[in-house]
This record gives sequence, C-alpha cells and structure tokens, in this order.
Amino acid sequence: MKQLSGHDASFLYMETPKAPMSGGGLNIYDPSTAPGGRVTFKGILGHFESRLHLAKSFREKLAYVPFGLDHPWWVEDRDFDLEYHIRHIALPRPGDWRQLCIQTARLISRPLDMARPLWEVYVIEGLDNVEDVPPGSFALVSVGHHASMDGVSGMEMTTATHDLSPDVEPPAPPAEPWRPDREPTPWELLTRASVNNLRSPAHMTRVVGRTVQGLGRLPGPLARREAALPPRNVVRTRFNATVSAHRVLEGRRFDFATVRRMKEAIPGATINDAVLTIVGGALRTYLNSKGELPDEPLVVMAPVSVRDETERGTAGNQVSAMFVSLHTDIEDPVKRLAAVHDSTTKSKALNNAIGAKTLTEITTLVPGQLAGLAARMSSRLGMANRTNPPYNTVVTNIPGPRVPLYLAGAQLVAMFGFGMVHDGMGLMHVVNSYLDELVVSVTSDREMMPDPAFYAECLTNSFNEFAERVP
Repeated sequence: MKQLSGHDASFLYMETPKAPMSGGGLNIYDPSTAPGGRVTFKGILGHFESRLHLAKSFREKLAYVPFGLDHPWWVEDRDFDLEYHIRHIALPRPGDWRQLCIQTARLISRPLDMARPLWEVYVIEGLDNVEDVPPGSFALVSVGHHASMDGVSGMEMTTATHDLSPDVEPPAPPAEPWRPDREPTPWELLTRASVNNLRSPAHMTRVVGRTVQGLGRLPGPLARREAALPPRNVVRTRFNATVSAHRVLEGRRFDFATVRRMKEAIPGATINDAVLTIVGGALRTYLNSKGELPDEPLVVMAPVSVRDETERGTAGNQVSAMFVSLHTDIEDPVKRLAAVHDSTTKSKALNNAIGAKTLTEITTLVPGQLAGLAARMSSRLGMANRTNPPYNTVVTNIPGPRVPLYLAGAQLVAMFGFGMVHDGMGLMHVVNSYLDELVVSVTSDREMMPDPAFYAECLTNSFNEFAERVP
C-alpha cells in the first residue's frame, strides 16, 4: 500500500466530467513477425497476464480517505479482472488512418472507472489502408490516468511489456501466486491521515525554505539576463477556453536525422528546441489561416522530468515545467529556432536557480481538494473564456526506444502518444522517438480544432520549410 504524492493526487482533484486526466499511446503492430504470422486476442491477453507481476500498478486501485482528509492510497484490487481492462474492437473497411484517429479519439474522451485500476487497453483490428503500415496490422490504444504515471514512467511501462525479438520466452513467473493485500479500513485510513497532517507543517517549512534560498540566487542571473521569469500577459487563443467532452487526435512521423540537422543551425540548440520551432511554425500557419494569429508570440509549457536514477522504474509523476515563448511572430524557421533556444536556455536557468524538484513540490502545498474545487467552479462559470491563460499549449518530449520492439511476437512499427486537455488549455503535443523517427502527436478539443488533419498538414509543412533552410 502506497500513498499518492500531492502532485499525483492533484490530477484526481483537477479532473472534471468533460476533462479526464488521462493520457497514453496509440501503437501499431505488424503481426507477420509473430509465430505463424498472426496474433490472436487470446494471445495478447496471455502476453499481458504473464507480465502483470512486473508492475504493481497493473492491479492497484484507489482507496479514498474518508471526508477527503488526506490524499488517497494505492491498494491492490481483490477483484482484478484482466478482461475488463483489455478489450477488442475492429475498424470497418477500408480501415484507414482517419478512421483509426476518430475511433481512438472517442475512446480517450471517456473517463476511466475510478473504482478500478486506472488503465485500459483496446486492441483495434482491421488496419488495412494506413499509409506506411503493412495491411492486416492491428493497434493497441493504451489509456492510463495521469495520477499513476507521467510520460517517462509510461514509456518505461511500455518497455516492460515489450520484447527485443519476436520469439522471446515469457518472463519467469513470480515465486508465489499473487495474493492481494488486505484493504485498509476507513478507520485505518483516518489514523494515517492524522499522522500525515501533523507532519505537513514541517514539510511546508522545508519546501518554503528551499524556495526562499532559490529565490535568493535569482537576482544575479536575472540581472545578467541569463534567466527569465515565465512570460506574463499571455494572449488567449481558440485553444484557451472551456473544453467540450469530445477529443480529436492526429500525428505525423518525421525523419530523426533531419531534426538533428535542424538543431545544428544554431550552436547549442537541442532536439527539443527544434521540435518547439516546428510546432511554432505549425501554430503560426494554422491560426493565420483562421485570421486569428496574434501579434504577440504564443507560450508553451514543456514538462521536464526530474526523475533521477534512483527513481527509474517507479510509477507516479516526477516532473517540473519550463515556460517558453514559441516566437510565432517570427516567420523564418532558423531565426525562430535562435529565439526559441534563447528562451529555453533562460527558462532552464530559472529552474536551476530555484531547483526543479522544489518547483514540483510547491504545487503540492495548495490543498488538493481546494484546487479541485477551484477547477470545477472555474469550469462551471466558464472562467477559461474570460481570463488570460498561463500558457497556450503543451509540448512534452518523451525519448523512446531506438531498437525494434515486439508484443506477442508482432513488431511495433509506429508509436504515437496522446495527452489530456482541460479548461483553458485545449491543445497538447506529445513528442516521442522510435527507431529513426521522431513523432509529433496532437490531442485537442473537437470544438476548438474541427480540422485536425489540416493541423497535421501544418506540422508537415513547418517541418519541410525548416528542412529546406538547413544544409
């Protein structure tokens, strides 16, 4: 039994009926590499069942403290049912990319059952007309609540459920059959809450002390313009309003070597800088086509993992954030890259001065239930439609495997991601790498982005324009 951190629990409190706090991945597999050239649903169930002991989160559900007096706990589900969590559907003919995106968007629009372990997997067959994907392929749509994982821990779980060759023997079974722990009684949870609440003032004192020390180191870097505070008075766009209950999904695959060449155009620039430059160009084109491109540059929130080596393989969230200008007011992609690199460098300096882990802990000092009440009240009153946002979009970059992966013998041929949107922020970009590709996936609200295929074209055009400008 393990308690959720304040950061993890915040995703539970912030969830609203129209904004599930869930993310995950859309993976496409070629079954021709599996024994016999085919993969059955029963085989996929057996594959997952043989790996349940490798990650406790597969069988863990929430236990809520009475009256919300403390953060919930993870406890093992005595009634765990694998076939509830893994489901099987098929696309109608012709089974193309657009149909797959629409079906996936419908699935991720649904909230998870909060009384069960917070994950679901959908096996989708009938992918017979998807470009650059072998006919007869199938997809896995994996949905997990953000309270139980961030992008890095999610990628680590993906690696744990895959093999490095199509004919690997299943992992050794656990030494003893699984037996769930006894679920805590309400009285036991209240007792633990009392102890935790007595410790809270001391924890707050430590966090505030570290924050004050960090702030004391800021004047020098700020004066030398080596660091910069997050942008103020961020302009509001169509993506910064109250979201509906419906999602759209898109994604594009790019050559990783070309992205590396792009970053070399500016000394010191990173892959992430190049990605932000591509996204900035796509947003510039998209909003301009609507007559909505503001004169002020848009601002992105970029999550940054603060997970160290001792925390690898652990569930939950270990992230801070950078707030960076996308410089959508600059048309030339190389000049935009230079400006983006300057912004990310100064944002990193701010994080380094205060301490990225300290910034993460600050978010937990606001009582979670109070933050959740504020989010739900803001949603009801439509405050997102009347106030300036802290940022316009999210771009999260998650490094992926550089070697082929296999599931039940089927080779993983394409890997896309999706994330959560919420009131005030209706556009998220999930960036990941696999083999020699860099993939940019887009999740948005259907009312805000009724034409996701066009936005995907904007991403492709932005990439191509940038590629033409570098040797």
